[in-house]
This record gives sequence, structure tokens and C-alpha cells, in this order.
Amino acid sequence: MNIQSKFPRGLVIRLIAYLFVGHLFAFFVYLLFVLGGQNQ
Repeated sequence: MNIQSKFPRGLVIRLIAYLFVGHLFAFFVYLLFVLGGQNQ
């Protein structure tokens, strides 16, 4: 049996998309702090 059979396919895709966008946003904020710290 498949583990993903318990979850709807749209929920899995949405979860992966949220994780991907969340990590991109966190990387962007981190990059802002790093670049801002170098200018001082």
C-alpha cells in the first residue's frame, strides 16, 4: 500500500509548493540581512 493514498493529491502538491515558497522567502530575507550587514 502507498502512504500517499491517505492524502488527496492536491494537498500533497500544495504542501510541497508552500514549503518551496517558504524556503525561497526565508532565503530572500537572509540575503537581505547578509547584504545589509556588509554595507555597514
